[in-house]
Amino acid sequence: MSIPNEALQKLVQEIETQAITAQREINVVKAAVASKQRDVRMLELTSTEVKQLDNDTKVYEGIGKMFMFAPINNVQTRLASETAELKSDISSLDKKLHYLETTHKNSREHIDQIFKSTGR
Repeated sequence: MSIPNEALQKLVQEIETQAITAQREINVVKAAVASKQRDVRMLELTSTEVKQLDNDTKVYEGIGKMFMFAPINNVQTRLASETAELKSDISSLDKKLHYLETTHKNSREHIDQIFKSTGR
């Protein structure tokens, strides 16, 4: 017993829609990961520069259009926490990327399987 032609077309369209959606989301996630990795590199560079300063050096942080004095320990703590948060975000995005890539691959395999089984 075979599946009617219209049902096959509908099934292929649904699977193809899933694959296209997954591919779009993959591109978005890859861009987000790249952006966050760039931010981590900047924070790590800034942290390295701040660590090289003497403890009595005055450090200022940008707040909007002005700069405000901040103790060096507070700046180092903030940089470390922001770096850890970004790394956590990257980790979760990597998991999402893996899921989306698997979904895309499975969708493509299912479409190929349908075409092979129908002999088209």
